[in-house]
Formats: sequence, C-alpha cells, structure tokens
Amino acid sequence: MPNTGFTRFHEAINSGDADVVAQTIDEVVTPGLIFHAPVPMGLSGPQALKLVWSTLLRAFPDIRVSTEDVITEGDKVVMRNTVTGTHLGEYRGMPPTGRQVRYNEIFVLRFEGERIAEVWGVVDLYSQLRQLGALPD
Repeated sequence: MPNTGFTRFHEAINSGDADVVAQTIDEVVTPGLIFHAPVPMGLSGPQALKLVWSTLLRAFPDIRVSTEDVITEGDKVVMRNTVTGTHLGEYRGMPPTGRQVRYNEIFVLRFEGERIAEVWGVVDLYSQLRQLGALPD
C-alpha cells in the first residue's frame, strides 16, 4: 500500500484548491526534489511541482486524477492515472475552449521516508492537445 505522503499528495491534487496543493507539496516533497519531466520556465524542486499544479488548476478547475493502478516496490510508487477536466482557463497559450479532456499518464515517485524525493512522468499531451483542438484529429 502507498505511504502516507503519497496518499496526502493524491488527495490534495483532487481537492481543486491550489493553496491546499501548494501547502501539501511543502509538507510531502523534499526541498531537493528532482523532477524528471519537462517543466515550465526551467524551475526545479517543489517550485516546479507547484507551478505545474497551479497552471493545471487554473486551466482545468475541475481536474480529477483517478488512479487506475498503483505498484509499490522498495522506495518507489508507480501509478497509472486517468486525468479528466474541463478547459475553462488559459492553457499553453490557448484561451478557454470549454472542452472536456480525458488523457492518461504514468508517474514514478521515489520516496525518502514519507516525502517525495524524485519524480518521473509521462503524460499523453498529444491526446490532451488534440481534444482541446490544438492538434488535428
């Protein structure tokens, strides 16, 4: 079963509250977080994770991350998620479209105790952007 840090982070991202997400990141992420994913503006550590989530919550205020599978081994948790939301705010330079999106992602989190120390992620941005009308079908 995933650890408490994992559970708290997952609950926070589904709260829809950017302040709750930012506070939870401060509590469950190590200050030296290594983020192996393209992040905006070259930020790193917890600040990069906060920026990702504040951007997503502005663009998709009803965003929901449903975990389909969780695999734990040693200090790592792997999760396969389905993400849904409605595009109601600016995202990647696109004005709100009102379109609903549904896409998949897979993340690997490495923990130091109860805190997230490293993140690898693969998000199906092609599917997301296609559903928003930014890419052809």
